[in-house]
Amino acid sequence: MKVFKSYILFIFITLFSLNYSFCIAQQKAKDFVVVIDPGHGGNDPGAVGKISKEKNINLNVALKVGNLIKKNCKDVKVVYTRDKDIFIPLARRAEIANNAKADLFISIHTNAVANNRTIKGASTWTLGLARSDANLAVAQRENSVILYESDYKTRYAGFNPQSAESYIIFEFMQDKYMEQSVHLASLVQKQFKNRCKRTDRGVHQAGFLVLKESAMPSILVELGFISTPEEEKYLNTEAGANNLANGIYHAFMEYKREHEIRLTGSSQTIIPDDEPEMPSTNNTRVAESCSTRKTEVTTQQPNSNRDETVFKVQILASATPIKPNDRQFKGLKDVEYYKEKGMYKYTYGASTNYNKVVQTQKSIADKFKGAFIVAFKGEKKINTNEAIAEFKKKQNKK
Repeated sequence: MKVFKSYILFIFITLFSLNYSFCIAQQKAKDFVVVIDPGHGGNDPGAVGKISKEKNINLNVALKVGNLIKKNCKDVKVVYTRDKDIFIPLARRAEIANNAKADLFISIHTNAVANNRTIKGASTWTLGLARSDANLAVAQRENSVILYESDYKTRYAGFNPQSAESYIIFEFMQDKYMEQSVHLASLVQKQFKNRCKRTDRGVHQAGFLVLKESAMPSILVELGFISTPEEEKYLNTEAGANNLANGIYHAFMEYKREHEIRLTGSSQTIIPDDEPEMPSTNNTRVAESCSTRKTEVTTQQPNSNRDETVFKVQILASATPIKPNDRQFKGLKDVEYYKEKGMYKYTYGASTNYNKVVQTQKSIADKFKGAFIVAFKGEKKINTNEAIAEFKKKQNKK
């Protein structure tokens, strides 16, 4: 009987091990999913130039980006919101990405400005409140797509793409993917500037409905200005389309490599040999290899004791500075910030006592649902889990 029980136990352990290994293998085998969204299409031409329509430029570049990824990344699943000239509602585009459980959403567009035939350059956008009339105008133009939908008033809860008042919904929106989105947008802009040699119009935020509904890091790219004859001609050449697609592809590869290192500590993604060395910007120092890449963190109020661990509650992140009395802080005083990867990250309730900071986090949870704890030693941000373990270890010794 004892031998029989041992045999049963052996069988159970063996089956458990096999099942565990199978689950791990499945987890590792999961594809990285990127959804590429060529803006406009079908009866929606987008911006119209002298010789072309935006919808066709967007589709051409989007397919080229997807083909580059498919050719060089066997572990990536590419999903298009459209791969031909058809109309897809904005909400449906985001739904496609959400249903695919995408890791990234890249929406590709072409810009236009009335009464300006000389403006040039590419820009990349993330979700947020437009801080200028020019940014609002871009969002209004892209969101006007919904006017082609017969039930847009119901589907988008009365949102009027042409009314500035409708965009107030983006003011207090806290996108939990903002940091990744802004980082990807920054990588795209570096490529446009350094590899593609295009005029760099920077990273911006505005209220794009297609980004609002997507539940993953998301960006919207404006390839250039169809309203500028010189740029329109360039955007319609094979060389121009290839150049811009190559820039987006390289930015994607770098983002994917960093994503893998962050999750597992290593990456099988190889950046192509012709990758140019990027200049250090946005407080990011590029080391000689991915595995040793470090991020410079600067704090508004450095801690006096550089050997002492200080815990803080991070409440917000923004691509641009926020004024101390801004409504986004919801009445909180003594808010600090630190800069990381070009983002301004705002914290509250600094203390060397982790338990006290936990209570602070709970006290503001109703106002800042996504708030979380971070840790510093002096000006250096450190691993929060390790800092907590160190704190508890010291507490147990007392």
